[in-house]
Amino acid sequence: MSLTFPIQDQVAVVTGGAGMLGSHMCRALARAGAKLAVLDIRPQAAQTLVNELDHDALALPGDVGDPASLEQAAQQVIGTFGRVDILINAAGGNHPQASTSADQSFFDLPPEALRWVFELNLLGTVLPSQVFGRAMAGQKHGVIINISSMNAYRPLTRIPAYSAAKAAVSNFTQWLAVHMALEYSPHIRVNAIAPGFFLTEQNRYLLTDPETGNLTPRGQSILSHTPMGRFGLPEDLVGTLLWLVSPASAFVTGIVVPVDGGFSAFSGV
Repeated sequence: MSLTFPIQDQVAVVTGGAGMLGSHMCRALARAGAKLAVLDIRPQAAQTLVNELDHDALALPGDVGDPASLEQAAQQVIGTFGRVDILINAAGGNHPQASTSADQSFFDLPPEALRWVFELNLLGTVLPSQVFGRAMAGQKHGVIINISSMNAYRPLTRIPAYSAAKAAVSNFTQWLAVHMALEYSPHIRVNAIAPGFFLTEQNRYLLTDPETGNLTPRGQSILSHTPMGRFGLPEDLVGTLLWLVSPASAFVTGIVVPVDGGFSAFSGV
């Protein structure tokens, strides 16, 4: 795959790099020969991943909501590798208290939980793009990949904050693609991946019963509307990721690619 999508010796920064999706992306980038900076708010988890990779990689503490933290990480990345070629904004997630339920109506969603979701997903994409994008603007090349969601296309019930935040990420992706190409260099590309339904720690409480492990009615409904009949696996994102960060997509910018098992194509009939 690294020969098809050549990124040998490219320097890649992955926020949320120790998370479920982020760690699989890090492994894929390492297999393809990229040098890695794994940023995570959990430094020990990032270091554990770097130790596992046994690769040219750094584990760095990084809070995507804190510009000072990101600036410090950027200095370390550039000081070690000399540049930043790829930024993957993989940090994100939902908050149970920002979701409606039988016990919590929309009218009772606490502002602090809503704010947490907006800041993690939207600001957590914008701020790293500012910090690491500045380096790309100076060197006149680079690739930024954001993580949107199928919720950005068609909002799901119960998760208003997450759906709205991911819609904003898709919009920001298009805006930043145009801005970087027109203002700094046409060799700076910005795209996003919109995963369909992947079973993660953030959504497991909605899709499976914690006692039995069986699908909830919501989980069953999702699979019945997914033509491929299963949840996504982290490795399902790898081909799209490597295509978007490599010269194979040199004329692609400002798009959001669904990786959803056909969910967005299915009318339900």
